[in-house]
Amino acid sequence: MTTATAELLTVSEVMARLKLGRSTVYDLIRSRRLVSITIGRSRRIPADAVRDFIANEIEEAA
Repeated sequence: MTTATAELLTVSEVMARLKLGRSTVYDLIRSRRLVSITIGRSRRIPADAVRDFIANEIEEAA
């Protein structure tokens, strides 16, 4: 597995990391609060995008 592949997460992996449901993750993607890319028919979320999302949520909550 290359570094680039390891940096892309599936929706299921993001669900597990954020402890959110599938529809919530897709809502975040749809609202552009969580960056994602499409490769073929697969949706992938960069690990950096998840970290950025968490940082933004913490900043907004403060």
